[in-house]
Amino acid sequence: MVQTHELVKHYPDSKGTIVKAVDGVSLVAQPGEIVGLLGANGAGKTTLLRMLSTVIQPTSGSASIHGYDVVKNPEDVRRSIGFMSSSTALYGRLTAKEVLEYFAGLYGLANAERKRRVDEVIDLMRINEFADRLCDKLSTGQKQRVSIARCILHDPPVLFFDEPTSGLDVIMGQEVMRFIEGTREQGKTVIYCTHIMSEVERLCSKVYVLHGGTIRGVGSVDEIKTLADEPTLERAFLRLAEVA
Repeated sequence: MVQTHELVKHYPDSKGTIVKAVDGVSLVAQPGEIVGLLGANGAGKTTLLRMLSTVIQPTSGSASIHGYDVVKNPEDVRRSIGFMSSSTALYGRLTAKEVLEYFAGLYGLANAERKRRVDEVIDLMRINEFADRLCDKLSTGQKQRVSIARCILHDPPVLFFDEPTSGLDVIMGQEVMRFIEGTREQGKTVIYCTHIMSEVERLCSKVYVLHGGTIRGVGSVDEIKTLADEPTLERAFLRLAEVA
């Protein structure tokens, strides 16, 4: 489970003005559920994920991942999550397989289990054909596959996806979404951030609409449309943001 209660992140900008990046966000995501975070750039989505993944600490409020408090038990939280972003960098001078072996070591996998898991995710993400190629030489779609493989090596119960199909062609985007659908069937908890409404409609059983660091709507896709009194999710999102 992922759970936050009145989570807040405020910080001063270069002029000393307090910026409310996340302001009182409460959400719940259950095992076997894909929860969408929908918001324009600057809405607070990435800041929220960074708090949940213990990269930054909240100003106030609370959050727990798989039963672990993000402030009190950061190491347990990190062991419980996989975080994949379109901006996630790979080590260009390592091969795809070497990157996975390196991260398997960081995750603390023992030698025998490390080899088994690396081989498993290479097969799962169909990396075999370029496993021994330097990451600098990989296409955008190939790098994306390696990035996903990296974040699932330790088989975490909670997964964060931040714009995972950004820059991908239609075919590779479909493969990524099929993979994410499979994680739901495995009972994992997934937080999914995207600007692409069709992905939200396909994947997410529940949606949180963020704007200006606050939640402006929550519910299923149909409930969000009803809340905004709009026929499409895109127009509903725009209406909720406009009201905000």
